[in-house]
Amino acid sequence: MDPYVAVLTGLGIIILLTAWLPMLLKEMPLSLPIICIGLGAAIFAFPGLPGGLPRPQEHLKLTERFTELVVIVSLMGAGLKLDRPLSWANSGVTWRLLGIAMPLTILSIALVAYNLLGLGVAAAIFLAATLAPTDPVLASDVQVGPPQQRGKEDEVRYALTSEAGLNDGLAFPFVNLAIAIALASQTGGSWFTEWVLVDVFWKLAAGAAVGLLVGRGLGWLTFRLPNRAKISRTGDGFVALGITAVAYGLSEMAHGYGFVAVFVAALAFRSVERGHEYHSKLHEFTEQLERLLMMVVLILLGGAISAGGLLSEVNWAVGLFAVVTLFLIRPLASWISLLGRREPSHEKAVIGFFGIRGIGSVYYLSYGLGKADFEKGDLLWSAMTLIILVSIILHGTTVTATMRKLDHIRRSTSRKNG
Repeated sequence: MDPYVAVLTGLGIIILLTAWLPMLLKEMPLSLPIICIGLGAAIFAFPGLPGGLPRPQEHLKLTERFTELVVIVSLMGAGLKLDRPLSWANSGVTWRLLGIAMPLTILSIALVAYNLLGLGVAAAIFLAATLAPTDPVLASDVQVGPPQQRGKEDEVRYALTSEAGLNDGLAFPFVNLAIAIALASQTGGSWFTEWVLVDVFWKLAAGAAVGLLVGRGLGWLTFRLPNRAKISRTGDGFVALGITAVAYGLSEMAHGYGFVAVFVAALAFRSVERGHEYHSKLHEFTEQLERLLMMVVLILLGGAISAGGLLSEVNWAVGLFAVVTLFLIRPLASWISLLGRREPSHEKAVIGFFGIRGIGSVYYLSYGLGKADFEKGDLLWSAMTLIILVSIILHGTTVTATMRKLDHIRRSTSRKNG
């Protein structure tokens, strides 16, 4: 069989499933990512399948670029659907999750990886940094609804959406810290000053500044030109992809963090004309593209699990590491970060529990392994893959019932207070 024909047929099936599966799974204790992983594992388990087996560990640059595309499209979608401005005053939970929970998570995972998995300092920090950010791609079921649907923007959904939008970019300084330590151990050069000035301050500031300028500038062109020339009248949703590419590209040219730039650009673009119906068009296109790309990545990931040896290094230590990371570190770090907040305890528990890991971690791992020679590379892949797999199954099977129960409690409380 011609591999091209097989790939084309498979792509057609994926596109159809992308459109139809979400409706079929709406009321079931399953999620689209679970189906994708299972489908990929089943497909690539067949012997003699045309084309090569998916082995991301052997194609780091391709894996990095493909997962990068999925993440930035998802970040644009996350920023566009936030109705509430992301300000210091009204986003206290978000800032605590980013400023307290995320560093605590990285420190805790690194310590466990160092002591339990026997990794060196650089590799332990690297693995922790790849696993710390929550995933904007796989977390759609716990995020806010489309633009202009304020009924679906409660504190839990808002916090998880805004956290996922920003912490993918904020993981970069820690990944670069691990890379700097690994390179310094080989060359003996100094690294701390450059890391602080460039990787922390400059790249974060440049990413945020470029995102703000691009979002504001393109927002003005879209909504503020004279009526007959208003770009928003076209109704073309693919403009969102253009905003994504421009923000990411200009940020990378300025040596900033493109992930930060894309999310900030989406927020800034939305702020120019917050209530305009065009945002719904942009978000609808972004959501469809994100879902399609996500399915392709997860099907390949499922194939890599069943036929590509991604779980070859899993043993009792890796299993215990996954359990501690998902069930202890994330919930505990989230709980500590939210001490003193007035949100009900059940909402804090949901925020802590749904720290979903996913495609962003695959990106960071492939990116870092392409920059430095970290020890036990296969072990890093296995630990990360196991955590993603457990997260997809655990969160995918509990999200529908959990969010429905949360909404029920909120409505009951509102009726009692009203």
